[in-house]
Amino acid sequence: MFASLSLLSYAQDKKGDVTSFYEKNTVLNFNDDGMSRAGNVEQPKKFDPNFHIYLCFGQSNMEGNARIEPQDREGLNTRFKMMAAVDFPNTGRERGKWYIAVPPLCRENNGLTPVDYFGRTMVEQTPDNVNIGVINVSIGGCSIDLFDEDKSQDYIDHAAGWLQGFCRAYDNHPYTRLIECAKEAQKVGVIKGILLHQGCTDNGQRDWPQRVKLIYERMLADLGLEAEACPLLVGELATQQDGGTCSLHNSVIATMPLVIPTAYVVSSLGCPCNFDKLHFTAPGYRELGRRYAQVMLRAQRVSEALTSAKGKKAKKSKK
Repeated sequence: MFASLSLLSYAQDKKGDVTSFYEKNTVLNFNDDGMSRAGNVEQPKKFDPNFHIYLCFGQSNMEGNARIEPQDREGLNTRFKMMAAVDFPNTGRERGKWYIAVPPLCRENNGLTPVDYFGRTMVEQTPDNVNIGVINVSIGGCSIDLFDEDKSQDYIDHAAGWLQGFCRAYDNHPYTRLIECAKEAQKVGVIKGILLHQGCTDNGQRDWPQRVKLIYERMLADLGLEAEACPLLVGELATQQDGGTCSLHNSVIATMPLVIPTAYVVSSLGCPCNFDKLHFTAPGYRELGRRYAQVMLRAQRVSEALTSAKGKKAKKSKK
């Protein structure tokens, strides 16, 4: 997740992009300690309304940027699953199949993401008959425009080589890949929400909420979902109090519920960031993930109330 404002001179080259920063800090896109495993699980064969699925997208903080530690692979509940959106050659995960959510959850060379502890917390806070599934399509360094199919190809064509390489993993259509996976997931479960973490590349751009709205509404339309039943959760970037370089964007994120009534903001205050001031540490991701879950549970209570109110109104109108 990288910034593009001129004040971030350390993160830019003379052309004003983030190539220099990314290439000099390739350790940020690391493979972990070699302890990855597929997390094989029997594939679901029929639709289960208690299989709750969440779509996740954004840039490198959602992709996963902290080193995975042993505790992150311990105590995993088999009720928490991930669908691979790409192949994982080293562990044998195959695109479109479900696995126990052993990190990494996005691509093979990524690290810990808020999605890890979002899923763990959702499992802890839901009944034993509920399974939690996540699908994560995220690309480090990208603008939100990468997920706008009307802009993505031109964006990729003019992007730095490293970003083009990430996009190739999704056949240059990350939005389409997310929707394809989501449609497969709908055959066996219910999509209950969308998680977004993005903004450093678009730091402070006031039209960002409207651009997110376009993508969110397109997702809902493409998947046949109602906004009230599928809230959008948007995580803050590292805050100014915690030393975050792109904290300006949090003032933009704060306006999301005004633009999208079913959007909720997830606070990152107190979640520590690492040396680059762009990404969170592993403890930061764990805490942010837990907060995503708590906000999602609250959003779902609101959703249930809205759905109930709609049902009562419909009954009255028939009388």
